[in-house]
Amino acid sequence: MSVGETLQTRGRRSGLRLMAVHAHPDDESSKGAATTARYAAEGVDVLVVTCTGGERGSILNPRYAGAHGSPAEMALVRQAEMAAAANALGVRQHWLGFVDSGLPEGDPLPPLPEGCFARVPLEEAAAPLVELVRSFRPHVITTYDPTGGYPHPDHIMCHNVAFEAFHAAAAAEHYRGRGEPWAPLKLYYNHDFSLHRIQTVHEAVVAAGLESPFGDWVSSRAMREIPAREVTTRIACSEYFPARDAALVAHATQIDPDGFFFAIPRELEIDVWPVEEFELAESRVPVTLPEDDLFAGIHPEDFR
Repeated sequence: MSVGETLQTRGRRSGLRLMAVHAHPDDESSKGAATTARYAAEGVDVLVVTCTGGERGSILNPRYAGAHGSPAEMALVRQAEMAAAANALGVRQHWLGFVDSGLPEGDPLPPLPEGCFARVPLEEAAAPLVELVRSFRPHVITTYDPTGGYPHPDHIMCHNVAFEAFHAAAAAEHYRGRGEPWAPLKLYYNHDFSLHRIQTVHEAVVAAGLESPFGDWVSSRAMREIPAREVTTRIACSEYFPARDAALVAHATQIDPDGFFFAIPRELEIDVWPVEEFELAESRVPVTLPEDDLFAGIHPEDFR
């Protein structure tokens, strides 16, 4: 029996460590949030890593009463939002300190700003995360797949940095002076906006006689042409949807409490999609797929 199975029967998982690497403040609340809240409640030490300050984020909540200030002012607002979201999820949080690249728009796309996260050389961008991995010593790391989940340059860079850190943190010859080597045991990619989830929830909403917020997504040719990625791991976490929702609302500049993220009745969501999905990208321990636990295959001797 794995340590995950053993400790779940006791409801506690003290000694396990999970690191979730995200691009901007608010990403941790829309991607894998209920999973992190569940593990934190069960005793796992959960650390959310935020690569950028979200300085170039637009105000996406039409109900937000504050002004859109300078990037420096926006960073301060989003720091406060992030603290409230972390509190709602019951997790710790760490800033890597890079500058938001913004989402380029136009045809042709403009160049990315000088000094932004997506333009930092990989080894320079990964170094602080390698150091953090070596000090926090996570057993499991979660992040985005190589596409970033969607083509925001910071999301793609976030994948690159987390992938680099997962491998390089274990190698003494890499990133010298950045701490003692540590080998995380498993690397996962988030799957929160998979077409399968969108289609399933959309059909359930329509069947209930309600208007689906996913109608345009389901009919979108571009959406249907995105290759489906393998789902290996489904985490039952509907009990923690309220914590996820509270974390989302904490990001007041980004999330409308009456908007897209809250358009699905929660009772319906729990009935048809009570899980969050992940893709096991790499494992240094033997696994049996599919899984229902990010810590499956990790045994007490792996606690260090």
